[in-house]
Amino acid sequence: MKTQTRTINKSRQRDAIVNYIMTYQNHPTADTIYNAIKEDFPNISLGTVYRNLTLLTELGTIKKLSCGGSSEHFDGDTTPHNHFICNCCGNITDLKMDNIDFLNELASKNFDGEISGHNIYFYGLCCACKTQQSK
Repeated sequence: MKTQTRTINKSRQRDAIVNYIMTYQNHPTADTIYNAIKEDFPNISLGTVYRNLTLLTELGTIKKLSCGGSSEHFDGDTTPHNHFICNCCGNITDLKMDNIDFLNELASKNFDGEISGHNIYFYGLCCACKTQQSK
């Protein structure tokens, strides 16, 4: 059986979405992206942004972060890494830390299936919120 290759037409709107996500590493939501690029593309719809974000996620160009809030966030860094979410302001930050892939092996010890990866979110107060609360 032949595998069908998906052909994706070039799109200026999609390129603008990718550029925004790669330029602003603040893990934006679809609404944030929409509001930012509608200045250059006044006829773009929020639905178009959502469809392109879904496509870009399926293609592996970006990652979707489901952090438990009402909105999903998007990350241009598709390499394995962990995130910190501020309980106060909700900002999401990449955490620079040692590799913790040993957790896959640890989790596999009492699990009969096959673990292929993990997503970990750390929570607390970001530096700005911690400083604000200490005043």
